[in-house]
Amino acid sequence: MGASKSAAFTLEQNELSILFKALGHPARIAIIQYILSAKSCICGDLVDVLPLSQATVSQHLKELKTANIIQGSIEGNSICYCLNPTTLEKFKAIIGDFIEVNNCGKNECC
Repeated sequence: MGASKSAAFTLEQNELSILFKALGHPARIAIIQYILSAKSCICGDLVDVLPLSQATVSQHLKELKTANIIQGSIEGNSICYCLNPTTLEKFKAIIGDFIEVNNCGKNECC
């Protein structure tokens, strides 16, 4: 979406859109699940557990990092990634509010 179009939406809507876009690929979900299970990881580990090439894993990591879902630090020749707790808390709050406000569990809307 171009900058002129995104300006018509709230900051929260734009942030949520960026997060969902980054989460919109199964490889990225697998990366997040692996990081959660390992508490942290090195990019090379991901290549060993995913059916993807190093270049493809790197591209997915870049997308997750651009969306601030993960953060990384350089350790020698490796980059160690972990989940960004600030983004995760913000995501939980936004999703919680979104689901709470739009809950149709009483069968009144459908």
